[in-house]
This record gives sequence, structure tokens and C-alpha cells, in this order.
Amino acid sequence: MKVYFSDYFSVPPQTVKDYGAFDVSLINDLPLFIDPFLLFNSKKPEYRGLHDSIIKYIRFLREMSGSGRISAGLLKHWFIFKEVKQNWLGYSMVGNSGSGLGNKFAAALNENLSSVFNNFGDEKITRGSHLEKLCLIRDGVGKDAISDFTTNLIKGYLCEYTQAFAVKHIHENRLKAVQAQHAYFDYELRRWMSKPYRLPYIDGDYLLLTPRDILTKDDAWINKHDIVADFDEVMEALPNDVLRGQINDYFLRQIPDDAKKKEISAAVAKTIRKFPQIIDYYIRYKEDNGTRAVAVSAQKLKETESFFIANVSTLVDKLVADGNFYKTQPDTFESASRRVQFLKRVIEKNDGYRMFYIKGKPVKREIDLQLMFRLTWFASEDDVNAEVNNGRGPVDYKISRGSKDSTLVEFKLASNSKLKQNLAKQVDIYGEANDTKKAIKVVLYFSIEEYSSVKRVMKVLKIKEGDDFVLIDAGRDNKPSASTAR
Repeated sequence: MKVYFSDYFSVPPQTVKDYGAFDVSLINDLPLFIDPFLLFNSKKPEYRGLHDSIIKYIRFLREMSGSGRISAGLLKHWFIFKEVKQNWLGYSMVGNSGSGLGNKFAAALNENLSSVFNNFGDEKITRGSHLEKLCLIRDGVGKDAISDFTTNLIKGYLCEYTQAFAVKHIHENRLKAVQAQHAYFDYELRRWMSKPYRLPYIDGDYLLLTPRDILTKDDAWINKHDIVADFDEVMEALPNDVLRGQINDYFLRQIPDDAKKKEISAAVAKTIRKFPQIIDYYIRYKEDNGTRAVAVSAQKLKETESFFIANVSTLVDKLVADGNFYKTQPDTFESASRRVQFLKRVIEKNDGYRMFYIKGKPVKREIDLQLMFRLTWFASEDDVNAEVNNGRGPVDYKISRGSKDSTLVEFKLASNSKLKQNLAKQVDIYGEANDTKKAIKVVLYFSIEEYSSVKRVMKVLKIKEGDDFVLIDAGRDNKPSASTAR
């Protein structure tokens, strides 16, 4: 079964890796992101040049914002970008179509160019300029938005990078001459321009490879979480004793007696708003520790490959071995139920639980189980939609076979603090909104304590295990070792 770039284009996976590229899945986006700090901190001149080009473009935007009101047409052309879906990275649960950078991001960037970025390119505290500063100030601008913006600004490089690999390693009949939009920005015309490339082509679109050494997972090196977590270290790095004293005094006055972690985090956030120069010192602290960014991103990439490539390949092999697995079932409920039971069997009986552990520690993420479930629908005739939202909130999956046959599937972790609330109401409400009474709830647990907690919730809600409510045991302590299993 074909899952990855190397599968579809008949290239040895090691050849892709030796080139330095990440072997993406062509079934689902994988949760990896381009971290602009890895461009800034790189020893490769071409990466540093890419970061310089990003800074140049933002300085152009700042000049345009400061020159007066920007027309709606130019605001759209300069600030709003579609997701570069051809690299198959990001958050999309089905396929590779994300939301891109819309009006919210454009407004945030335009507004902050005259405040947060008013000295952009002329910083005094940090060694360089960083786009990530926007996500430290503005709520709702996360790593995916920063990555999407970065990807758009280096799209021409990604096209050239992919083209160089493709013409050498991929058969000519699998390539196509395409006109890539937004390939580069012409500063004289002040317009984004297209450019022709010869790229891998499948299902009506071209594909892009991304260098492994600019990718990370979870958070970029400069991120909102760390400015809170590393607050003490940032304070120690302040060279100005008077400023440090003022900030510490204000910070301590925001913390109530017997403060909990949440209250301390809120005090840090309030202090940063009061003393915004902390942000520049935080960025300088991150710059000074930049070598760690490379090691951290490399480790995250390795973990992602282990989970989503090595483990998923094993899962695919098991699916292929079952020659009847992909045959159409009587209805969508039966189809969905069979796939849930297959995952349960693989995880509990066939060492599949190992997929949820990294260095012996459980990785508790609902999205991992969701992506595995999505894979089992490959080659199915049913319509599989993720994160369906009909006004009552999103549900993980809606499986449809025409307008009269649909089933909802929702995955939860036993450790979810709102599990009882979700089990009591969530899928039932979604069922009403999606006009179906067929639903399957799946709960993944990792320990006997979590199992006992779920059983207590089930007793209160009068829920029984069955085809519509499935518990999956991902614990490792109750599994026989390979040496003793028979």
C-alpha cells in the first residue's frame, strides 16, 4: 500500500533521507512545522539567506503600513496567504488542506508592524529580527500560522529544492511543468510573482519536499509557552539591575499567597504586558541558547518518524495482510466499528501499544490515535471527514455513505479532565447536529488507575462496553514481554 512520498514515486526512502528531505505521508498531513529560528541559527548560508529574505519582506510590509492606509486589495495581496498544502505538513486531519493565513493573521501583523515590530530590522537587544515575536504578543497566532507564513515566504526555495531532487531521482513521466504561484516577490512591481518548475505531480497537484533540518514539532524555539516557563532564567539574563529589580518587584506583587502554577503563569503574563521589553530579552536568551534548538528539533523529528512512519508502516503491513479488510461493509457503523476493533486488537494484542511510547514514557495525544484511525480508511469508498462542525462543535470523524447513512466517531483519552462531561453529552449533541443516531465513542487508557477512573464514569453514566463504546488498553505494564509471550 502506498502511503509516503517515496512509495508513490518509487524512490528508496533512504535516498530521500540522504538528500536531507522529510518523507511525507500523502494520506494525511503530519504534525511538523517549519521553525524560522532554525533558518536564522543555521550554519548554512542558503538558510540564513532565506531568513534575511523573510526579514526584508516584513520590513517592506512595515514601510507600507506606515505610509498610510493600505487598500483592501493590497492588504489581501501582501498579507493574506493560502496554506502551501503541497508540502503535506501541518494540522489537517484528512488530506492536506488547511485554513491558511486569513484576515485574522493579516490584521494582527498589520496592527503590530507599528508597535511590536516598530524597530524590526534595527533591534538593539537581540542579535537579529524574528517573526515569532508576533506569536508572543498576539493571542490566536500560533506555531501553525508562523510556519505557514514562513513556508509562503520561502516557497520558491522549496520548489527549487524539490525540483533538484525530482529531476535526478524520479521518472520523467511522474513530473510535470507547473506554474507555482507566489514563488517570489518583485520589490519593483510590489507584487508576488509565479515561476515555472518541474515537480512531482499526482492527483491534480504538485508536491514539495521540505528539508528535515528546518522542521520541528509541537513548538517553535521561540514560543509563548517558554517565555513563561523560562521566566526566571530570562530575568537572570537581564543586564540592567534597576530594570530587573522593578520587574521582580512588580511580578512578586501579582502573586497571591500559596499561588498555584496557573496563577504564577498569569502573573508572568501580566508582568510581560507591563514590561514588554522582557520579550526582547527573552528572544536574546533563546538566541544565546540556539544550539539547543537544533538538538531539540532533531529529537522531535526522530520521534515523529518513529511514530508516524515506522509504526504506521507496521500498521499498514497488518492491514495489507488482511486481504478482506478494505471491502465495503453493510453500513457506515459496521465499517467504522470494524476499524475501531482492528485498532484495539493491534494495540492490545500485537504490540501496537508501543506506538504510544517514546523512551519508555507514554505519549498521550488524541491526535495520534485519530491519525491511525484515518489510515484504516485508505482505499475505502466511504466519505471520511475529520473535525466536522455543524454549529455544535467539532467531532473527530463523520463517516458517510450518502445522505441517509452516516456514523460519528469520537476519540478521547482516559486522562482527559473533561471525560465525564464529554461522554455524557458530546457525541449525542453532535449526532443531533449531523442528523444521525449512529456513533462510536473510543477511550484510550494507559494505566489501571485510568481504567478504574473510566469504569467509575461509565457506572455513573450507565454506559456499557460494546460496539458503540470501546475501551482500548495502551498500558505496557500488563503486557507480556516478547521473551515470555507465546
